[in-house]
Amino acid sequence: MDLRSILLVTQYDGGRFAGWQRQPDARTVQGDMEAVLLRLCGGQPVSAVGAGRTDAGVHAHGQGVGVRVPARWTPESLRRAVNALLPDDIWVAAAHEMTAEFHPRRSATARRYGYLVGTDEGARCPFRRRYEWAVRQPLDAAALADEAASLMGEHTFRAFAVANTAPIDDHHRCVIQHAAWVPRDGGWVFEVAANRFLHHMVRFLVGTMIDVAQGRRPRGTIARLLVTPDNHDTSAPAPAHGLSLRQVVYPASCYVVPPA
Repeated sequence: MDLRSILLVTQYDGGRFAGWQRQPDARTVQGDMEAVLLRLCGGQPVSAVGAGRTDAGVHAHGQGVGVRVPARWTPESLRRAVNALLPDDIWVAAAHEMTAEFHPRRSATARRYGYLVGTDEGARCPFRRRYEWAVRQPLDAAALADEAASLMGEHTFRAFAVANTAPIDDHHRCVIQHAAWVPRDGGWVFEVAANRFLHHMVRFLVGTMIDVAQGRRPRGTIARLLVTPDNHDTSAPAPAHGLSLRQVVYPASCYVVPPA
């Protein structure tokens, strides 16, 4: 059977999911998408391969999901059909035909995350608290900027990962391409892009930087932890619901027709 490789740029509200990866006894984004693809492809199982495994409660504005489906499906016809059957907390925003060599995880050159922190009284309202972390104390803007700046470049992130979740021979090194706290109405957003991320990495970083910005930890904590061999002195991770996978970046050579 001739197959077509398609990238589904997928958005979801992670609040009712046990994460991205399929699980036998819990609802997941991958599980829901594969159930729909099974129906559309006449009972033939289709793997939905994600660019990353978001945790329970984490959202996505641009998760990269790769599928290989019968060639009768064009990217746009598949996008419309999938959206007609998906539950209302998942939506495919765009679809692109990819080359045969494309892999949604290995081909990615960057992943971009955003973490929302609310600092005003309105952050506790029910329409915002589902998507941002409401903090009760003011944040030191200079401290946030300094801690984020120390992340730039290549580092070992053992201090900011859940222990024993990566392969034993994994070097835990990531290249941070962008890291900044950006003010917004009612609070802040932490923007970070890297070639890869470790389990809970962004949430550990945010939790630690918030502690520094509220005076509970000294300035320079991030730089110090980047050279420690474990996560024993790292702050607790920030709540999952403030985090969203914003974008996955692929080289133009992966697309049959590169997006404009």
